[in-house]
Amino acid sequence: MAMLSSVVLWGAQGQPQIMVEWNHTGSAPSQTKYSAAADISPSNVGRLDLAWQWRPKEVPLPDQTQPGNFQATPLMVDNVLYLSTPFNRVVALNAETGNELWTFDPKAYLDGPGLNLYYQHRGVAFWHEGNESRVFMNSHDRLFSVDTRTGELVTRFGQGGYAMLREGLRNHDNKTEMRQSSPPVIYKNLVIVGSSIPDRLQYKGDPPGTIQAFDVRTGKRVWVFYTIPQPGEFGNETWENDSWAVTGHVNVWGPMTLDETRGLLYVPTSTPSSDYYGGRRPGANLFAETLLCLDAATGNRKWHFQAVHHGLWDYDFPAPPNLVTITVDGRRIDAVAQVSKQGFTYVFDRVTGQPVWPIQERPVDTSTDVPGEKPWPTQPFPAKPPAFTPQGVTLEDANDLTPEIKALALEHMKKFRIGPIFTPPSLRGTLMRPSNTGGANWGGAAFDPETGVLYVKTSNYVYINQVCKNDGSDPRIDGEYHNYCTGIVDTPTSPLGPIPITKPPYAELVAIDLNKGEIAWRVPFGEGNPAIRTHSLLKGITLPARLGTPGNAGSIVTKGGLVFVGSGDPYLYAFDKTTGRELSRVPTPFPVSATPMTYKTKSGRQFVVVATGSGANTALVAFALRARSAAHSPPRRARRGGEARQLNRKLARRARSASPIGRSLN
Repeated sequence: MAMLSSVVLWGAQGQPQIMVEWNHTGSAPSQTKYSAAADISPSNVGRLDLAWQWRPKEVPLPDQTQPGNFQATPLMVDNVLYLSTPFNRVVALNAETGNELWTFDPKAYLDGPGLNLYYQHRGVAFWHEGNESRVFMNSHDRLFSVDTRTGELVTRFGQGGYAMLREGLRNHDNKTEMRQSSPPVIYKNLVIVGSSIPDRLQYKGDPPGTIQAFDVRTGKRVWVFYTIPQPGEFGNETWENDSWAVTGHVNVWGPMTLDETRGLLYVPTSTPSSDYYGGRRPGANLFAETLLCLDAATGNRKWHFQAVHHGLWDYDFPAPPNLVTITVDGRRIDAVAQVSKQGFTYVFDRVTGQPVWPIQERPVDTSTDVPGEKPWPTQPFPAKPPAFTPQGVTLEDANDLTPEIKALALEHMKKFRIGPIFTPPSLRGTLMRPSNTGGANWGGAAFDPETGVLYVKTSNYVYINQVCKNDGSDPRIDGEYHNYCTGIVDTPTSPLGPIPITKPPYAELVAIDLNKGEIAWRVPFGEGNPAIRTHSLLKGITLPARLGTPGNAGSIVTKGGLVFVGSGDPYLYAFDKTTGRELSRVPTPFPVSATPMTYKTKSGRQFVVVATGSGANTALVAFALRARSAAHSPPRRARRGGEARQLNRKLARRARSASPIGRSLN
């Protein structure tokens, strides 16, 4: 079912008004994160102001049941926003005012806490045919069908409104194991979902990842694809010693992408269990850390590319692939671009799977002190584009903001193993860059079809990848070794406290020209952790204005010439998409925790909306241009008694003192 992104309406004076929708969490099933809305531009983005905000009002519950980061990117269809909350509620809001229209609560919190995840969710999927329309929400082990008019379950779907996602699947006996964080994909009359088994544990009966398709009307399962091949399936031999039978995960927790015309589904997969120890799973381990292309109608594999063989770094693909049309050496190519945690951008012909630029298998370090571990001897390196984030660690990377800081950083770095990207984890601890959060994370990249430029926000932190012997204290863990991955920042093991041991910037916004396979520009993103600037070791030192604020959320790009992005600190930023110059930053009530979206309503007003905060402190915030005429005045709620202006001043004060948001898992 093709979706319209722009609708022509007629205004009061008989003039056409173009309503620009955002009907997919990635703007479209192609995951471009591009909008044709152009009213907000470089010349006026400085007038961007708060229009309204909506609060989920979710609070921690007993037994450690916690709402996590508010990571949803809403849809806007026919002047209504549809979104999910951390506790997996589905909410419909008036796109002009933010007024709540209805809410559906699957009561996911009754399942209790997950194995290692807070509650969080990133969005819903919209389907319509004739006079019928549905919102689909995948919550834990259930897939819900909700009537968009009433907010009630469509009872003829599945078991009274939901389909069970665990039924008939291998090793899925515990309902707390299966979580869902990314929205479904709609292809014709199929709704397709991935899965998320909590990472970093290897335990008895560890379930494998799956992709499943269900009939949108009946809820009947149509097909299932196992990401760990079963006997007789392609790739099963890459799990030596029958390790497929004792290994789980290879999740599809990141968003999937659809070529609606060709009926091709692009699926990014994650690392097997345990993420950092592979002694029990010798081999290359297909389809882990792989970009899969499936026939959306049947689930049959068309082609695949594995970016990490025998993964030991949690370098899964969390970001949705971007469908792009580019011109390379005079040849027009319908391609798929996949950004990654390790900082590479892999670009393929989306039909054949052939790389647009060569990808070379290069030898990597395989030395290890971890018993039973056999790292893979080569890993794939694309010739183009160049890596968009620093890779590997050397002593030259030591933070040199002051001589004292450099000496402390070097002393600390020498305690660990260091080396280029893909240096294996160790019992001693290996400094790992990019970290297990990237590079690029689930926010992914935005693509401008007008210019062929891809925009990606990247994090540049170093983490410790250390494997330790299982002491038997956790009955869930199966295997001699397990791991932990401890951040250099905000851990007691660092003598610098919140000051990273490597040089800034710690986050950047990068523009990649996919027609040339080159970096067009890169700029530091965000001021960085406020605790760095106030640290006693930096007293009297003039620091760079932008140290960089890491975070997982991504960017969007508009026809109006802007890149909107926010992640980790309490601001929404606007950059000139041509030059990378920061044009505006507007304060948000809490640190931005999601990829923004934009739309133009029936009244002709363009909004930019983003989710912020974590736990009980969350808000969905809408911004629009300050009014210059009555025809485009703000909604009454937002302007009554100067409330919007007062709230903006309050947000600005709060933003100046706020700390970056904490890292989240899948």
